[in-house]
Amino acid sequence: MIRRLFLSLLALPCLLTAADAPPNIVMIISDDHLYSDYGFMGQKIIQTPNLDRLAAESLTFTRGYVPCSLCCPSLASLITGLYPHQHKVTSNDPPIPAGMKPREFQTSPQFDAGREVISKHLEEAGTLPTMLKQKGYLSLQTGKWWQKSYERGGFTHGMTHGGRHGDAGLDIGRKTMQPIYDFISEAKKQQKPFFVWYAPMMPHDPHTPPQRLLEKYKDKAPSEHVAKYWAMVDWFDETCGELIKHIDDNGMKENTIFVYLSDNGWITNPKTGRYAEKSKQSQYDGGLRTPIMIRWPGHVQPKMSEDLAQSIDLVPTLLKAVGIAPAKTFPGIDLLDTSAVSARKTLYGECFTHNFVDLNVPASSLRWRWIINGHDKLIVPDKTNQPKDVVELYDLKADPTEEKNLASENADKVKTLNAKLDACWRP
Repeated sequence: MIRRLFLSLLALPCLLTAADAPPNIVMIISDDHLYSDYGFMGQKIIQTPNLDRLAAESLTFTRGYVPCSLCCPSLASLITGLYPHQHKVTSNDPPIPAGMKPREFQTSPQFDAGREVISKHLEEAGTLPTMLKQKGYLSLQTGKWWQKSYERGGFTHGMTHGGRHGDAGLDIGRKTMQPIYDFISEAKKQQKPFFVWYAPMMPHDPHTPPQRLLEKYKDKAPSEHVAKYWAMVDWFDETCGELIKHIDDNGMKENTIFVYLSDNGWITNPKTGRYAEKSKQSQYDGGLRTPIMIRWPGHVQPKMSEDLAQSIDLVPTLLKAVGIAPAKTFPGIDLLDTSAVSARKTLYGECFTHNFVDLNVPASSLRWRWIINGHDKLIVPDKTNQPKDVVELYDLKADPTEEKNLASENADKVKTLNAKLDACWRP
């Protein structure tokens, strides 16, 4: 009996180590996806059963936002936990030299030099994969990635080696999921926690869904362009289901944090197939709003929350969850801290030009700053880049599509919100 007791005590530290092992993290990021295009958000036609199930199992913030409605700066904010004016990745591409056409520019030495400056900005800001290394994490980049090689983001493994959107990384989701499964197997073999960045260029154009999915929607949509986008959302949902199933079926559900959000919104122009005015690249909720989900069985109670959340919250949230103290310089909050979430009433953001004006001066590329306080939303245009725009104020509860500008009749509220906005960042 004494020998059995002794042996059990020897085994105890190992049991504690396993129980206290840092959780794995899987971050799912959809691309150009409207915040309402999910079953759980009220969409009646598009089928998203896997994301609906994930939302039901998660702490789901239905009023989530990204600070910027353009993908490169939005993704940079997501991986650094900082606003664009802080990490300086404000735009998609470097400034175009006078007289040079965009396609010519993207294959020029000037373009490569500009991208190098942008990648250095990201490295200097610090990234989540780099921070996770102190806990022994292996990390995998797949899908959309702007900053040259995956290594520039601190990932230990990756698919992208230099392409503007992500080169080989863009095969993920549309062609295969195997690189993720292989990486997870390798992490398990090394007995290390892992972080997966699953950011397929979906439902982003080109809208080329399988014919079987297009057939589901072509007679229900107002145009073929819309049907293709809807089918892309369905296709993306299928890939999410495959990834979640792989984690759950391999016994990793209890020790894996799933995070979901979109990098920016999208509304299809039914005539052209391009994005509508109040979606991608805009200052409106059609481009900025996204549901944000966190699933961690046994640690996070599933709930649909109308509290405000933002992509910059995810870095401090995840760091704290894995046992790393977040730096006090992070502007976001821990979304698993109920008191911090309930106390927050205000979000801030900023939108920039597609191409940088000056690679090192964030204010030079600014188009709009915005603030949400409760259900009030103030949009302030930059006088240089948006000289014809006016200040806009909306009541998002009564007017979710931002049709009626209330600024002229609410001067005091505009002044108060503008002062709050300036306190966040005054360019």
